[in-house]
Amino acid sequence: MGSFSIWHWIILLVIVLLVFGTKRLTSGAKDLGKAVNEFKKGMQGDDKPAQLSDQSDKSSTSNESQRNDDNVAR
Repeated sequence: MGSFSIWHWIILLVIVLLVFGTKRLTSGAKDLGKAVNEFKKGMQGDDKPAQLSDQSDKSSTSNESQRNDDNVAR
């Protein structure tokens, strides 16, 4: 009485398909898969974002110094 039989699951699946439609369910599943992949990438590469931000800081400071040099030259 506490567990569902296979027929309960099939009926539930049919109702969910009728309510939400297949396009909505597939797009939701794709979004969920992308989110899980991004989460896994984020968990594996804890050092990578820090290195990327350091590089972006260096490039932004070099761009700022170049802009300052251009302004001085004018």
